[in-house]
Amino acid sequence: FELLPLRVHEFLAGVPLHDAWTVELPKSRDGITLARFLSATSASAFTPSPIVRLLLRLRFFVGGIFGWDHEQAETNRETFVTRLTADDCARSLVPPGTRKGSFRVVYRFDNEEVAEIVNATVHAAMLSALVETPTSYRYYLGVYVQPVSRLTATYMALIDPVRRFIVYPSLLRSVATNWKMME
Repeated sequence: FELLPLRVHEFLAGVPLHDAWTVELPKSRDGITLARFLSATSASAFTPSPIVRLLLRLRFFVGGIFGWDHEQAETNRETFVTRLTADDCARSLVPPGTRKGSFRVVYRFDNEEVAEIVNATVHAAMLSALVETPTSYRYYLGVYVQPVSRLTATYMALIDPVRRFIVYPSLLRSVATNWKMME
């Protein structure tokens, strides 16, 4: 993953890579880009399963009670958007900071997208990338987590089993399903 020629490696240098996942996708034709795939799937490769939607609702309910999900005022937080170069902004297919569910798109290039979420628990970035190989396409999901407080490490340790064994496998299965529907 780290050897791929992706902008994210330089862009998020110094931000710990928490997870890297991949899914092989069948190659029915050449030249499919991440941007094309996302436009064919309503700008998201993911379709959460009912169990994942339930877990997310539970997480946001608990986060609402504890105040975890309140974004700080723009002046009190640094977003990854501030790292963008003029070239990054010019190449981005969507305006930096565009809302995408709970996330904000930092940039979207033809085959790479970074979105971020900033709250009281984490400052996280999610990479989606699509790489064409001679025989298939490979979708990559990378999760970078910048601690925002002493709560971050404990929070991540508590949610890791659910993320790793339920949420991400479900989301990656949905990528494969959405890919097949696009063919």
